[in-house]
Amino acid sequence: MENAILNQENDVPSRIAQRTLAKREADYASEVRRLLDAALEVVRRSGTRSRARVADIVATAGLSNDAFYRHFKSKDALVAALLEDGAQRLARYVEHQMDKETEPASKVRRWVEGILSQTEPEIAETTLAVLWNGGSVGDSVGDRHSATVPLGALLRAPFQELGSEDPALDASLAAHAVVGKMSDYLWRRTTPAPAEVDRITEFCLNAARGAR
Repeated sequence: MENAILNQENDVPSRIAQRTLAKREADYASEVRRLLDAALEVVRRSGTRSRARVADIVATAGLSNDAFYRHFKSKDALVAALLEDGAQRLARYVEHQMDKETEPASKVRRWVEGILSQTEPEIAETTLAVLWNGGSVGDSVGDRHSATVPLGALLRAPFQELGSEDPALDASLAAHAVVGKMSDYLWRRTTPAPAEVDRITEFCLNAARGAR
């Protein structure tokens, strides 16, 4: 009984430390979100005229340089995180659109439309500015944050239903193709015509069905 009481007493420092760590984790997560949101705002304002600067990002976030370097070793690391965050947001939006459909072909159509929505005028300039800033990110920092990874994962289930022999590979190939095409539209500052959306959708369906 005495040992049990002692063990409970010894747990007090651990419990207090855990509460402190939990609060610190929440505070740090809030700092990172503020830095990411500030980076997006600075990138949006600067467009493709000038690269975002750490000083501007920190000022917009209302944080210190110490806070910035607590989470990111360089501006490239922040830009890589911004790219990854954007990819996850887009994937969540696309998934939400796909969930409105029940048939696999219709899900693929929603997937294509969701990705190409990034070319719409009210979104395109910000997306382009983020990609432009991402051009300065080294391969070792940026490759693992490719937007094609979460987006390709969304196609695996409908591709399997459509008869793909290798849904993971075919979905990845389709994601690379469509994200690349989206980038083309962004750099040309154009949006795809309905016939082009149809064509791109058919390309993806053919990839799933193994059409040659």
